[in-house]
Amino acid sequence: MADVKYDVLGIGNALFDVLVKTDEAFLAKHGMTKGSMSLIDEARAAAIYNDMGPATEVSGGSAANTIVGIGSLGARAAYVGKVKDDQIGKLYVHDIRAAGVAFNTPAAKDGPATGCSYILVTGDGERTMNTYLGAAQDLSPADIDPAEIAAAKIVYLEGYLWDPPGAKEAFLKASKIAHEAGRKVALTLSDSFCVGRYRDEFLGLMRNGTADIVFANESELHSLYETSDFDTALKQLRSDVKLGVVTRSEKGCVVVTPTDAVAAPASPIAQLVDTTGAGDLFAAGFLYGLARDLSHKQCGELGALAAAEVIQHIGARPQVSLKELAQQRGLTV
Repeated sequence: MADVKYDVLGIGNALFDVLVKTDEAFLAKHGMTKGSMSLIDEARAAAIYNDMGPATEVSGGSAANTIVGIGSLGARAAYVGKVKDDQIGKLYVHDIRAAGVAFNTPAAKDGPATGCSYILVTGDGERTMNTYLGAAQDLSPADIDPAEIAAAKIVYLEGYLWDPPGAKEAFLKASKIAHEAGRKVALTLSDSFCVGRYRDEFLGLMRNGTADIVFANESELHSLYETSDFDTALKQLRSDVKLGVVTRSEKGCVVVTPTDAVAAPASPIAQLVDTTGAGDLFAAGFLYGLARDLSHKQCGELGALAAAEVIQHIGARPQVSLKELAQQRGLTV
């Protein structure tokens, strides 16, 4: 087995986030489904952007947010994602490297611009995402470095990768290399609408062992098993995957294996500002704990802490050191 170089390596759609506070009327005007993630083309991206108010712009992407969170906790982290060699792409590369994350995916010299996600945050903190994949959709198997994958203790993949065909192939290649090297593969289901698009394929990835660990929120879990009954869905999850982690907002999380189930509480917050990145940062805390061989309950507590930090401000990346925050709360890091 290759030496471990990274605790977690994430692969995802590299996207620049454009966040703005808005109201239900704006969503209705643009025909958006609140709480969803929709794929859009460049023309619709321009129309939404031109109609938006003042925005906060920051590097994002689901798996990238998770990996930055893992780095903030003090782990060795790496990321694979595609940007274009344009102004936004250069900002993206700078931001993720400045967070202490290894990022060596070659930028595209031509083709579509660096991808952007236009995120509308309503007064209740709910986010509605409109994603122009741009260069992110050109991630291909050629961008997967076998030596880097084999050197990661855990490889983390986002469900959104299932949208672009090339990224899907990259996903499968990475999983195969990881397993051949004796590593674990984690998958986040990403979004209930994403689950709706690829339900049978996601279940196949779980049941055939392509993914060892699966992250889902309640909405995604219900969509996956097409049931509104939580216990029924959870029971099915336990039979389909080696380790399942289900987040339940203020109710905390449930961690299941075929033989065990453990609950961990949510961390208290002063004010909910923006739910963007809540699941991403929960996964960061949990995967950090897993890479450090902590108990499932301890992993859940670290996940809750990271999620609580990120939902109290605009943007999906931590604004303080998660390692220091965990130490202040008496959690193991």
